Amino acid sequence: MPTAIQARELTRTFKTKAGPVEAVRGVSFDIREGELVAFLGPNGAGKSTATRMLTTLLPPSSGAARIAGFDVQREPDAVRKKIGYVGQGTGSGPYHRVLDELLVQGAAQRMEGRAARQRAGELLGMLELDGLEKRDCSSLSGGQKRRLDVALGLMHTPQILFLDEPTTGLDPHSRANLWEHITRLRRQSGMTIFLTTHYLDEADSMAERVMIMDGGKVIADDTPEKLKANLGGDTLDLRFGAPAEAQSAAALAGNVPGARDVAVADNTLRFVAAGGEALLPRFIREAAAAGIDVAAANVHRPTLDNVFLSLTGRSLREQAAA
Repeated sequence: MPTAIQARELTRTFKTKAGPVEAVRGVSFDIREGELVAFLGPNGAGKSTATRMLTTLLPPSSGAARIAGFDVQREPDAVRKKIGYVGQGTGSGPYHRVLDELLVQGAAQRMEGRAARQRAGELLGMLELDGLEKRDCSSLSGGQKRRLDVALGLMHTPQILFLDEPTTGLDPHSRANLWEHITRLRRQSGMTIFLTTHYLDEADSMAERVMIMDGGKVIADDTPEKLKANLGGDTLDLRFGAPAEAQSAAALAGNVPGARDVAVADNTLRFVAAGGEALLPRFIREAAAAGIDVAAANVHRPTLDNVFLSLTGRSLREQAAA
């Protein structure tokens, strides 16, 4: 597939009283047309700075980036015509009416009046905002405001949509509803989506590809499944009737090929091994043959938060809460 977003040795250095700060250090990647890529990183990792450079909001200190074939530094106007951007904050004015906001956005994109009104009507219907045209934006619910933000970003039918934490602050139902609309629009248009989020379940279920940034560099770039598989196994938790049984079971776990991080806490055994779902019933049978009864057992598959913690030493969930 053709390349939608291309970055080559992209850097950004800020001058501070304490000296220069390298926020982004030599970032390079290619994103194909039609991909949905999740861009993750702890606070201060440089992902917001990188996103601002890709969307022409901040000039790079060095390196280059091309969006839909246009250079972000030499051709910023052409880039802006190709992208939509939904920022973290609400983009609409609180005392402006819904339809007026969309028409003003259309005018800013040099859309002809009739075409802008037609496009606004299409988006209001697609995003379940029809009937709200004359409402002040301040009267909308949180989910409605975010759907309006997406509509504003889509007014000029961009090829590439940048979503900067689009569901932060929404309740689970509103989050699911917004993603339902976004995925449907993507299926219909085939647009490329560049997503930053602190919700790892969104990245895991929605993105075909995850990039993790830390210290100004991209430190991981692969599919969610491959990133999780690289952790080397599932976590098995087994509970026994007494601590002595857990200790005896730990000796059995030590004989499991590839088992690691074997630990006992009171009457519970935990260890990591590949193919946990298939291994667990075999292990329970071996324990029973050795006279050890398992009271309860669970297998925990690796999550993107486990990947994040392994790579950065920090939990993205904790970062989001902070």
